[in-house]
Amino acid sequence: MSFAEFLETDRTSPLIHRFEALLEPKSDRALEEMALASHALTLKHFGRAMRLFAPLYLSNECINSCKYCGFSRENAILRVTLEVDEMLAEARHLAKEGFRNILLVAGEHPKFVSNGYLERCIRRLAPEIPSISIEVAPMETEGYIPLVRAGAEGLVVYQETYHRETYARMHLSGPKKDFQWRLACGERGYAAGFRRLGVGALFGLWHWQEEAVALARHIEHLLRTCWKAHITVSLPRLRPAAGAFEPAFPLGDREFVQLLCALRITFPEVGIVLSTREAPALRDALVSLGVTMMSAGSHTEPGGYTGQGKEALHVTVRGRAVAPAIQAPDSTATEQFEIADARSAGEVAAMLRRKGLEPVWKDWDQAIMGA
Repeated sequence: MSFAEFLETDRTSPLIHRFEALLEPKSDRALEEMALASHALTLKHFGRAMRLFAPLYLSNECINSCKYCGFSRENAILRVTLEVDEMLAEARHLAKEGFRNILLVAGEHPKFVSNGYLERCIRRLAPEIPSISIEVAPMETEGYIPLVRAGAEGLVVYQETYHRETYARMHLSGPKKDFQWRLACGERGYAAGFRRLGVGALFGLWHWQEEAVALARHIEHLLRTCWKAHITVSLPRLRPAAGAFEPAFPLGDREFVQLLCALRITFPEVGIVLSTREAPALRDALVSLGVTMMSAGSHTEPGGYTGQGKEALHVTVRGRAVAPAIQAPDSTATEQFEIADARSAGEVAAMLRRKGLEPVWKDWDQAIMGA
């Protein structure tokens, strides 16, 4: 049974029942006990290592209409798709910062971000960056196989919301409107050979407890069916972006901490990712409570690190390019969302060391597999 089918049933395991109990309102003392347990489990299973990565945005072109996303085709924004050489320049900048783990991100637009384009990017990147993951439009297994062979080892696909009615309201048109197609993406990627699978929900679109339980059920399913892969989970909260979408169900800091601890207690060996969507003070407080992977020094627009692609900037209106207006010399592509932690990779690494943690820039190499 696929997870899409399983999600429609009322079957809930004892593990998920225990997870639901951890999401109930807690006193300060009970929350502190959860935090201590989460910290202890993280040390036991991950030690003091903290994997660092950076997103590298290839394109902000998109054919989907999504109410909450800055890249939505409805938004008249500055867009660009990086050429392969421009992508490599961005990656080399990140490598100089220390990164050996890069997440390639792109909007959904088959004209600009095709399988062939992604394969070319990965093949150029693989000799210099040992750990490459992708967060792009969902594909068939057959579409993923060339990307894995080219050198990609991680696949990240966030369901955004597991609540079907909300999903339908948020995704107005485009391929992303297909709830079940997106939901089964991790299993298709696993069949293609990805060794890391990342899942998550975008908190703020629906009631956080319901999203969290569905997310936990998804993790449980992947641990059972994709057992050779390392599973990671991310808990992104909505941030300001083009379109000025306002979340109807914001997740507060206290509940965010509770959810993170609940996931660590329930899934001791699953990686937990914390992005620059969160403010520095909160990120600093959470690194000891269950987080095992962090982004740092991030940009969420193509060319954000070195200014690549400026010559090809254009404006789109409802998915169609229009004659470019005169751009200021410092114009850049529009970001997907505003980050909250603008510290450099070096500053984040120094913070981790002050807290007794070890920043890990590289933990994988294709040579391990004889590639």
